[in-house]
Amino acid sequence: MYLLRLALKSLGNRRFSALLTIVAIGLSVTLLLGVEKVRTEARASFASTISGTDLIVGARSGSVQLLLYSVFRIGNATNNVRWESFEHFAEHPRVDWAIPLSLGDSHRGFMVLGTNLDYFDHFRYGRSQKLQLRTGEPFNDLYDAVLGADVARELGYRLDKELVLAHGTGAVSFVDHADKPFRVSGILEKTGTPVDRTIHISLEGMQAIHVDWQQGMPARGTARVDAEQARSLDLRPKAITAMLLGLTNRISTFAVQRDINQYAGEPLLAILPGVALQELWSLLGVAERALFIVSGFVVLTGLVGMLTAILSSLNERRREMAILRSVGAKPRHIFGLLLLEAASLALAGILLGLGLMYAGLWLAQPLILSQYGLFVPITPPGLYEWSLLGAILLASILMGSVPAWRAYRQSLADGLSIRT
Repeated sequence: MYLLRLALKSLGNRRFSALLTIVAIGLSVTLLLGVEKVRTEARASFASTISGTDLIVGARSGSVQLLLYSVFRIGNATNNVRWESFEHFAEHPRVDWAIPLSLGDSHRGFMVLGTNLDYFDHFRYGRSQKLQLRTGEPFNDLYDAVLGADVARELGYRLDKELVLAHGTGAVSFVDHADKPFRVSGILEKTGTPVDRTIHISLEGMQAIHVDWQQGMPARGTARVDAEQARSLDLRPKAITAMLLGLTNRISTFAVQRDINQYAGEPLLAILPGVALQELWSLLGVAERALFIVSGFVVLTGLVGMLTAILSSLNERRREMAILRSVGAKPRHIFGLLLLEAASLALAGILLGLGLMYAGLWLAQPLILSQYGLFVPITPPGLYEWSLLGAILLASILMGSVPAWRAYRQSLADGLSIRT
C-alpha cells in the first residue's frame, strides 16, 4: 500500500506530463469503446426493429435496399408495387396477414407512412411486442394521423393538433398538401425503432392528398379537388411501396417467397428480414473491422506515449531512485513503484475514457436517432467491453515493465554519481 501512495505522490509531482498521458489514453479508450458500443447497439437496434414478419415484399431491387427503405426509412424505392399484386398475395392461402406500406411524403423532416389498421394489429418489434397507443386511437377518419412518440415529443403535438403534410421525403419541401390538413388522432408509445419517428395515416388518406396530382405536380384552378370533395371519390390506392407478410406456417416461407419472386404480374422481390440483416452486416463487416483496427492502433499510440513519458523521466529521477535505495528500498520495490505508476496512469485514462464515451453517447443519441432512426441505449459495459479494458490495463503494465526493469538494474552508485 505504501508503494501505491508513493507512486501517486510521484505522479503528483509530475502532474502536467501525467495529465497529458491520462488524456491521451482516455481519448483513445473513448474512440475504441465508442466504436464498439455503436456497432453492437446498432446491430441490436436493427434486429429489434421488426419481429414476427416472415417476408418483406417490394419492387425487384436489392434485398438490403428493400429492407432499409421499407423498415428503417433509409433510402427510396426504385419502383412501386401495384395494388392488384398486394391483393393477390394478401389472399394467398399460406398468408395469414398482409400490411401495405406507402411512403413518399413527410412532415417537417419526419416520414409519413400510409397503411391500414392491420398495421396496429400485426406489426411487432423487439421480442414480439405489439404497438401500443399512449393516447387517442388509430385513424378512423380520412384525415386522421397517428404519431410516433418522438414526433409528438419533438414537435410538441397533442391530440387534435392540425398538421400539413409535404410532398417528398426531404427535410425541406417546396410543395405541400395544405388544402388537405390532417388531425392527430393518436400518439404511440415509444418503441426505440423508426416507428417513433413516423407519422401514420391511412392508405385512403395518402391517396386523397394526391388524388388531383398529375405528373408529380398538384392540379391548379378548377382541376383541384378540395378535402371534402375527395371524400366522395374512389380512394383505393393504385400502388404501394412495399408490404409485410405474416404466414400461417413458417415452414412454407420459402414456397411463398418463390411464388412472389416468380410472379408473372410484375417483377417483385420477397426477402426474409433476418437473412437481409445478415447480408447487411456482411457488407459492413469490413468497415467495422477497419474501424476496430484503427481504434486499436490509437490505443496503442496512447500507451506508447505513456511508455515514452516514463522512460524520458527515468534519467531525471536517477537521484530519486538512489535516495529510495539508500533508505532501504530494494530493487523489487523500485520495479513495483514504476509498474504501479504505469498501471495508475492507464487506470485513470480508462476511467476518463469511459466517462467521455458515455458523455459523447448521451449527446449523440438524439442525433443518431433523428438521422438514422436508430436508438442506441446507454447501458453499462458488457463482458466484451470489460475484456477490452482489461487488455488495455494489462498492456500498460507490460509496457511499464520496460522502464521498471531499467530502474531495477540501476545500482545505488549510478544514481548518486554525477553524469557530465
